[in-house]
Amino acid sequence: MSVYSQPDFDQHEQVVFFNDAASGLKAIIAIHNTALGPALGGTRMFAYADEEHALKDVLRLSRGMSYKSALAGLKLGGGKSVIIGNPKTEKTPEKLAAFGKFLDRLGGMYIAAEDSGTSVEDLKYVSQFTKHVSGVQDKTDASGVTKSGDPSPATAYGTFLGIQAAIEHKLGRSDMKGLTVAIQGLGHVGLDLARRLHEVGATLFVADLDAEKLQGAVENWGATIISGDDILYQDVDVIAPCAMGAILTLDNADSIKAPIIAGCSNNQLATPAVGEKLHVLGKLYAPDFVINAGGIIDVYHEKIGYDSVVVQKHIEQIYDTLNTIFTRSKEQGLSTSKIADMLAREKLGLPEPDA
Repeated sequence: MSVYSQPDFDQHEQVVFFNDAASGLKAIIAIHNTALGPALGGTRMFAYADEEHALKDVLRLSRGMSYKSALAGLKLGGGKSVIIGNPKTEKTPEKLAAFGKFLDRLGGMYIAAEDSGTSVEDLKYVSQFTKHVSGVQDKTDASGVTKSGDPSPATAYGTFLGIQAAIEHKLGRSDMKGLTVAIQGLGHVGLDLARRLHEVGATLFVADLDAEKLQGAVENWGATIISGDDILYQDVDVIAPCAMGAILTLDNADSIKAPIIAGCSNNQLATPAVGEKLHVLGKLYAPDFVINAGGIIDVYHEKIGYDSVVVQKHIEQIYDTLNTIFTRSKEQGLSTSKIADMLAREKLGLPEPDA
């Protein structure tokens, strides 16, 4: 398995493989770009089919973090880490401790936060072995309520604002009452997004593997349960992918009925060509690394001094950034994904991939 020949390598600065025989830890940390500052990104734990799938995921996620921080105006680079294993059955204090010690060896080039399969409590435990973690401090939000370091409410807020920008641009409406939204995935972000949408009168369709979360969505928000991947093909105003990545493919793009795709999951496009196809089909895609930047904005401010009012205003810039991307896409006849990539690489001083 060659790292350099991976399609998603894209000039990563550093890729580090960690192995700890005593705890059974197998992990990869990828640092894509540090032109704007130290790399910051979440730590994902997932039962990958094999090491090659784990490598592909961490490379794509790391690059996405570079783009995300650049377009969010953060003095951060992009990085990501993955721990190979089932988080429900294979996560142990010993593995987290070993991860923390390995992370510390990088000397701050990469700062870890929570992600799918890990929690704020996990990262608090990791922080006993390294100072290079973020998203673990209790904070006071704009309404004066103390909340944990969990950045998912910030991600959900940014995604909500992104949907607002998308419906204004594509549907010519600002009122969400009666808007139909299909949400794939009811994790921390998906649940909070569903709550926000319900509060402004949207009609929800939901899919998730957790029956308890689905039932809660029905009871609390009157949601309709949709099975499996069918959620992507509902005749709704918006589909919001909020689960794993690479769920939009060349094969399924034609089957998507919704005029808008705007969700919080990372790496929604299986390949760049999918973004181009969605554009040709007349679908408005909100680039994932733009719309889901609320979490990294929240975590960044934890590092520089947390002011809830400043953080909220910073997250609200996601709305403006997406409006810029949507407008340029229309004016230049290019896909929204292409415009977003171009803007991010410009800020990072990177040439186009084929240059």
